[in-house]
Amino acid sequence: MNPADSAPATTRRCHRLDISGPAFWARDFAARDEVFARLRAEPGLTWHAPAPAVFPHSEPGFWAVTRQRDIAYISRHPDLFTSGLGISMDPMPVELQRPTTFFLTMDPPQHTRYRRLISAAFTPKQVRRIESQIRANAAEIVDEFLADLRGERPVDLVDSLSRKLPMRTVSDMIGIDRADRETVAYAAEAMFGSTDEEYASLEDRADFFMSQFTILHSAGTELAARRRRAPRDDLMSAIVAAEVDGHRLTDEEIGAFMVLLASAGNDTTKQTTSHGFKALVDHPAQREWLLEDPAARLGGAVEEFIRWATPVVHFARHAVTDTEVAGTRVRAGEKLVLFYCSANRDEAALDAPHIFDLTRDPNPHFGFGGGGAHFCLGAWLARMQLRLLFHELLPRIPEVLLGDPEYVHSDFVHGIKRMPVRRAGSDLRSR
Repeated sequence: MNPADSAPATTRRCHRLDISGPAFWARDFAARDEVFARLRAEPGLTWHAPAPAVFPHSEPGFWAVTRQRDIAYISRHPDLFTSGLGISMDPMPVELQRPTTFFLTMDPPQHTRYRRLISAAFTPKQVRRIESQIRANAAEIVDEFLADLRGERPVDLVDSLSRKLPMRTVSDMIGIDRADRETVAYAAEAMFGSTDEEYASLEDRADFFMSQFTILHSAGTELAARRRRAPRDDLMSAIVAAEVDGHRLTDEEIGAFMVLLASAGNDTTKQTTSHGFKALVDHPAQREWLLEDPAARLGGAVEEFIRWATPVVHFARHAVTDTEVAGTRVRAGEKLVLFYCSANRDEAALDAPHIFDLTRDPNPHFGFGGGGAHFCLGAWLARMQLRLLFHELLPRIPEVLLGDPEYVHSDFVHGIKRMPVRRAGSDLRSR
């Protein structure tokens, strides 16, 4: 029996604190965390009403999992908590989630096989090539950004710096034509932030989401087909050729992987760059400490950038059977939403979690998930990009001032859409 079939429809009483509605997610990170802190302080889990549905799909609600230890427990027990029934906080048919999230909606052993197939393409030779490409791109992007800063007008940090490296990295890795890169990047950003009114109204959101998905999926399937006909010495050709236990990825599966790589691999690194840059400007003593020995200190600093940013706010699981989490009885089929944004401010797991501290050691953040089978496959790539970009940027950037950031209105991504930056001494208001 499908565990979701046994989920009770209306027997749970919703918690008095609303973390489902658009008004809550329109607040800034600190204001939201005041609410999550109250939930972390309560015993057990708390039950909440479902988020507004974009697609025709109804759900009874979800358990909010806000503490690190509980998120880790659920993440590391796929036998009790499945990804196969969907990973979105928002009500969405699992049949729609699967093609848009690839192996994120799989459990072992199926998930293990697909993860091994993708990993098999990252040979030492491929990783060395990727690193050299990222280093060269980072240097070029920083050159362009610093040239922009010398102008009279404020520069949008996101457009001029943050979004460029991950977009070029993904494009170089899998061979996206230069003419198609902006279209692919926009589709990825729009999918991640599709709950923001700037991209689509509530009435048009479902159609808009699917149109961006189609762009990404088609780009992947078409590129995979071309590489099967005429292989090159690139990552897409390696993915097409990868084989584990007699299995290979189909073009459709590679299209799904393209959606995941372009959206998750692009937007998360972009957001961490923006949040990390802002944190360094807001905390000049931390920046000075980092500049004293960047080669030795950047690795740890990147971990704090990721924790501080927490670009992915949540993922969900469903209980496979009646079970218990933190003393709370959870019934088969009920949804549990793992709030990484809350875990990365959990006072029980981190010392002074509300302080930006580049010297933090240890730093057991959940910026790449709560561990287990679904620990982020691209963690090494994200770290590499952030380390190489800030290595180029930090010694060369002049003193700057930031304007107010404009945030993505989303319950899934902690994102900055735009943030003006200028050299100290110039007029931020000039246009």
